[in-house]
Amino acid sequence: MGVVNVTPDSFSDGAEFLDAPSAIAYARTLVEEGADIIDIGGESTRPGAQPVSAEEEMARVLPVIEGLAGQIGGALISIDTWKASVARRAVDAGARIVNDVTGGRDPEMLGTVAGLGAGYVHMHMRGTPETMATLTDYEDVVHEVKDELSRGIAQAREAGIIEVYVDPGIGFAKTADQSCEILRRLSELADLGAPLLVGPSRKSFIGHITGLPADQRLEGTIAAVVISVLGGASIVRVHDVASARQALIVTEAIHDA
Repeated sequence: MGVVNVTPDSFSDGAEFLDAPSAIAYARTLVEEGADIIDIGGESTRPGAQPVSAEEEMARVLPVIEGLAGQIGGALISIDTWKASVARRAVDAGARIVNDVTGGRDPEMLGTVAGLGAGYVHMHMRGTPETMATLTDYEDVVHEVKDELSRGIAQAREAGIIEVYVDPGIGFAKTADQSCEILRRLSELADLGAPLLVGPSRKSFIGHITGLPADQRLEGTIAAVVISVLGGASIVRVHDVASARQALIVTEAIHDA
């Protein structure tokens, strides 16, 4: 899953692809590099990010989705949003997956996704981007995240969603150490009954370990991507598609030798 942020304030690539033509061209490049899914977001979810209106979010993402729909071969389009109204318009425009980092904070989201027949990513997060850094109190982060993801899967399926994915939410209401523990014990989430999506790309836990800023975390990201897939992830969400894909091709070749 390749990341395309159509935002002015995302932690790693904010304002790089704020206009639709740039975002569309970049998404096509990611597909050429091997992305199977393009995840398009119009609202930053970095720690401390301020919310934007549904109207502003749609103004950012819809032209990109419309410009890509049917134009990127077999790659799918995902909309990164927590708002049901945005999800509805995005799927109408050509998105096939709704990536909800709040795990259903909008009470209309699950019913909307079910009615649209779209796939749904339920991510674990506590609070909001503004408050999540203060909500990292766990007795056992893996067990508690697993329990909350399990409830999310059940709610999504009860709503009628058939294609459900889960994301443990690396960096979302987790300290750097907790994010590392989730990655180390990722295999414990493998029996949830839904494919695992993991998004470690350029995250702050890598900076905590290496002391490097977001734009210098490629090598750390690759290490986390490989560990994620060996731990059972079916999808990895990354900014650097070509590098991640090469690393995983080599990983698979060695693993299967």
